[in-house]
Amino acid sequence: MEGTTLLYIGSIAIAIWGIAHLIPTSAIVKGFGELSPDNKKIITMEWIAEGLALIFIGALVLLITMFYDPSNSAVVFVIRASALMLVVMAILSFFTGFRTSIIPIKICPFVKITVAVLFYLGSAT
Repeated sequence: MEGTTLLYIGSIAIAIWGIAHLIPTSAIVKGFGELSPDNKKIITMEWIAEGLALIFIGALVLLITMFYDPSNSAVVFVIRASALMLVVMAILSFFTGFRTSIIPIKICPFVKITVAVLFYLGSAT
């Protein structure tokens, strides 16, 4: 498979995962039960921040792949830095959210690692 195809698949997948992360925000916060108003705001903020970060990473890789030569060293650097960030986020998700009973949160580290691999392989060609 051509490298740019891997980059397109990965960037769209992680952006969709980010959007899917945002949709249940209210239900996720309510799932924590009674919280102080400040704690509700903090959990909401953090949940939205991760979703937006995933969308940003997907959009960044998609746009840089669409508008610039994917073999350019600066483009490769941005794509691999995005992959590294996904690995860091996956590690965080693995050690925190993976231990919950919520299936989408258990899947999250694997989605991030899969996309990071797609980004790395797509930038290597």
